[in-house]
Amino acid sequence: MTPETFRAARRAAQPRFRKAILADARITAERRSERSQFTSPLDTVVQLLRLMGQSDAYLAQVCYRAKVALQVRRIPVLPRILHRLAMATAQVSIGDPVIVEPGVYFPHGQVVIDGIVTVGSGTAISPWVTIGLRAGEFTGPTIGRNVRIGTGAKVLGGVTVGAGARIGANAVVLGDVPAGATAVGVPSRVIDEA
Repeated sequence: MTPETFRAARRAAQPRFRKAILADARITAERRSERSQFTSPLDTVVQLLRLMGQSDAYLAQVCYRAKVALQVRRIPVLPRILHRLAMATAQVSIGDPVIVEPGVYFPHGQVVIDGIVTVGSGTAISPWVTIGLRAGEFTGPTIGRNVRIGTGAKVLGGVTVGAGARIGANAVVLGDVPAGATAVGVPSRVIDEA
């Protein structure tokens, strides 16, 4: 596979902008114990703007989603500006080959995700989390749906974290975590399997 073919395949796998920001808004409002159903188009716009103003992490997500939408359309320069804006507002740095499914929750930002990584919907990523590569590798983790990643955790290399798994605070995950399991420690070990 050529680099251009690879980039085209990753761009094609990206979720649509509108679908993604709505799903992100709903999970953000829900996890903040706020109303997560929007009653009209105007209500939707008002709630999206409210969430962007109250949650710097949601604003950074919108910047990331806009960056991806522009990259899919091959618009130059603006994606880099939006990437910098996401980093400036909430210290959220999400690399170009990363695919974040719609409906992922960042409580506070301070997150780095890079490499050939996929993050499933319903996942909550706490502050100071790194999801990325190990030295000499290009493939990063595949995070399943509804995963909870605790503050300061590192998930590195070509590992798979199964659906519904929980990663403890400050854990360093270097191996696969089964669906529904809990991983803690440095390096992590599975302490509870569903």
